[in-house]
Amino acid sequence: MEKIIIIGASGHAKVITDIIEKNGQYEIYGFVDSYKKIGSDILGYKIIGDAKCIPYLKEKEGIKKGIVAIGDNWKRKEMVKKIKALVMDFDFISAIHSSASISNYISIGKGIVVMAGVVVNSDAQIGDFCIVNTKASLGHDSIMEEFSSLSPGVTIGGNVSIGKFTAISIGATVVNNVNIGKHTVIGAGALVTKEVGDFQIAYGSPAKLIKKRNKGDVYLSNNSINEY
Repeated sequence: MEKIIIIGASGHAKVITDIIEKNGQYEIYGFVDSYKKIGSDILGYKIIGDAKCIPYLKEKEGIKKGIVAIGDNWKRKEMVKKIKALVMDFDFISAIHSSASISNYISIGKGIVVMAGVVVNSDAQIGDFCIVNTKASLGHDSIMEEFSSLSPGVTIGGNVSIGKFTAISIGATVVNNVNIGKHTVIGAGALVTKEVGDFQIAYGSPAKLIKKRNKGDVYLSNNSINEY
């Protein structure tokens, strides 16, 4: 099997590791991570180094494929940009769990993660580097633009548009025919019944604008309602 690396070594990366192992298409060489000690063990694989080691891995080990396992949408984008600058022809693979129910009639990008129990219905579109997390569903004719994410248990109705870098948090529901802008965060358990604009944080039932946010603001934290 062809060897790959996983970029990021968080809990999100552990779930991706399990998907890749179960699919049996690639052999995981190890993890690349900026914060964990080199040589540390994650699920039986070692931390090799940070992103700067990727050109070496390509040259010496022939590794030119991998997946970015970073849950935060903006941080994931920044890592993809860094890797492309280091190795222009690096190939980003996807990880799709075998239990996901995915229509034959969808458009799907590169570098995406689709976890266990996901449902994606006809004519949906999933852009590059998106995450569709455990037991989330994406309705027919709905669109996830690049680097957007659905957290566990999210329900997206039909004909919904989700903008770039937008995060729909755990257990939220978006009804049919609603547009959600870019760089927006929908809080955990929210019920979205009408359009939400760009750079907003909205939650509640029905969801209401709570405050504006800036590009790259952190939204995944232990004390946040927007838990991954």
